[in-house]
Amino acid sequence: MIKGRQIYEGKAKKVFETDDPELLIVSYKDDATAFNGKKRGTITGKGVINNRMSNLLMEYLQDKGIPAHYVQELNERETLVRKVSIIPLEVIIRNVSAGSFSMRYGVEEGIPFDTPIIEFSYKNDALNDPLINDHHILALKLATAEELNTIKDLAFRINDELCALWKECGVTLVDFKLEFGRCSDGTVILADEISPDTCRLWDSSTAEKLDKDRFRRDLGGVEEAYREIMARLTKKLAEVNK
Repeated sequence: MIKGRQIYEGKAKKVFETDDPELLIVSYKDDATAFNGKKRGTITGKGVINNRMSNLLMEYLQDKGIPAHYVQELNERETLVRKVSIIPLEVIIRNVSAGSFSMRYGVEEGIPFDTPIIEFSYKNDALNDPLINDHHILALKLATAEELNTIKDLAFRINDELCALWKECGVTLVDFKLEFGRCSDGTVILADEISPDTCRLWDSSTAEKLDKDRFRRDLGGVEEAYREIMARLTKKLAEVNK
């Protein structure tokens, strides 16, 4: 596989063309941002951990029948993925009150919901990723009704699978963000990444935060938290794959 020109650079990743028009290479950076880029910094080794964790979780979900863009890990920072057109929606699944949900509705953090909540935000930095609903999505033609139903179904299935897996690691999946893309044939699949950057992951016993909130909230121990959550996942998946 020949790595071609860079076609995109975001807050946490770079994307490169390959000699196959249907495949891209994603390269993970150590750059860290929060609050729509207003806070910036570096988390040493984050790119390596996020690359590996996302690939492990994508493989796990693919084995469970969830279609995803993951193809092959190339090295510690780079992964080969299927080329997709990203649907401009951030899909948030919430299992426990935390973060912007708690601030928005005046709810203390840490309250489990009876059933998971799904939220959508319009993926647009200039507009600060505003929350939108199904009617907005259809009116703005961000996705079709069929695509929206597919996204919801996949998001809840992913939540079920990941909640169970993280529970086995002694971790509560509080909430997380997903992105989806369209393949050249129009099929909607999971894209982007699943990592401590995109998930809130709390120790099930102590509620210690093991994710990017440690960076967002200046809690310290950011690199240690990323390494800890990676170690737990790696150990559990090694047991599963024996």
